[in-house]
Amino acid sequence: MTQSQSRSRDPASWQTVQPERGGLWIFTGIRDFLDDIANTSPARLALTAYVVAILLFTGLLSLPAASADGTVTPIHQALFTAVSSVCVTGLTVVSTATHWTFFGQLVILVGIFVGGLGTLTLASLLALMVSKRLGVRGKLIAQEAMNAGRLGEVGTLLRIVITTSVVIEAVLALSLIPRFITLGEGFWQAVWHGVFYSISSFNNAGFTPHSDGIVPYETDLWILVPLMLGVFLGSLGFPVMLVLRRHGFNWKKWNLHTKLTIQVSLILLIAGAVLWALMEWDNTNTIANMSVSDKITHSIFASIMTRSGGFNLVDQGHMDSTTRLLSDALMFAGGGSASTAGGIKVTTIAVMFLAIVAEARGDDDVKVYGRTIPEGTMRVAISVIVAGATLVCVSAFLLLAISGASLDRVLFETISAFATVGLSTNLSAELPPSGVYVLAALMFAGRIGTITLASALALRQRRQLFHYPEERPIIG
Repeated sequence: MTQSQSRSRDPASWQTVQPERGGLWIFTGIRDFLDDIANTSPARLALTAYVVAILLFTGLLSLPAASADGTVTPIHQALFTAVSSVCVTGLTVVSTATHWTFFGQLVILVGIFVGGLGTLTLASLLALMVSKRLGVRGKLIAQEAMNAGRLGEVGTLLRIVITTSVVIEAVLALSLIPRFITLGEGFWQAVWHGVFYSISSFNNAGFTPHSDGIVPYETDLWILVPLMLGVFLGSLGFPVMLVLRRHGFNWKKWNLHTKLTIQVSLILLIAGAVLWALMEWDNTNTIANMSVSDKITHSIFASIMTRSGGFNLVDQGHMDSTTRLLSDALMFAGGGSASTAGGIKVTTIAVMFLAIVAEARGDDDVKVYGRTIPEGTMRVAISVIVAGATLVCVSAFLLLAISGASLDRVLFETISAFATVGLSTNLSAELPPSGVYVLAALMFAGRIGTITLASALALRQRRQLFHYPEERPIIG
């Protein structure tokens, strides 16, 4: 037996060598664990990444340094705020401006930026940082999320996603900072508010560092226009922005996803603005006493923000019941896939609408813009809609039992949480801890569930060696 073999089997010698490399072995174990998850179940990696981020930010927000009064924030309030920021929702149970210190607001802002990168993007980055590589299945998940052409492009696209986010947020901040300075704020305070609003708007979060939100700026286009642009761009999704970055506004070179996303987004924006204006035009509690131009501005702003932005210029509780129902529909629709917006996504709506039209016409295939949509895509769309509706119904049932509030308020708050919008009738702040946990779980499920489900289903296609006889049940 050699000396090296003898030393390797000597327990005493092994104990002296082991502590020196313990830290390295721990890191290697974590790396191998995450690498195994990334290659076998990227959806579970995405879930793990978000859970770890939420727990981390909950711990930071629970610190006395995060609260203005220097005390420990109750766990249900810290957890809710952490979930709301990481899931880019914007619902709050305490005032962002008065309850949290600069450190607390900074934690929230970092949570918004991290969460805004997206479930699959964050999971892919975590796998890259820890294991230095992304397995084939992990690349397939990222490829599906980013609509990448080849697996080799995935790493490059992930870097472009982060660069695009930072550049757009920087441009928004540079457009907002001078305006805050002219409104009388100090330089550094204006810088902080500009950066905060730029990140919050692009990531469709809806958090605001002002105690009265953006209501004081309800007629200030220098503030409202950048916020609307940031929210709208963020709601399109990174795959769309990558296509626009590569081909500009050349419609013929756009892929089908980009065409459907932009077209349906514009339709919802215009229809939402027109309907919102018609319903609220004579409402004295909202916009009845404003000029025509301000009414139009409010209508466009509401249409954009309702689909995921979360900023509001009017009290949601003062809107007519019909307007609140319209808001429920727009919130549930949401924005683009792989975006900072929530909801069931506009492409899901487009696919289902096209399927209905094809069925009404008696067509065998669902066709649009010279392309046929696969049946698997339609099954995924149905799954996303049913899953979203089920989550909303179950959560609304629980909140009705817990809070005793009216159905319209509960449904509004529930859809806002699921679609990660952040608009509120102030029900969140009135809920007991049990209701807060229900909404927190719903925000998490809304940000994780439907996206992960769609990606998992899209990659679970397998070849069958047999085919059962067809038999059509009666539908309708």
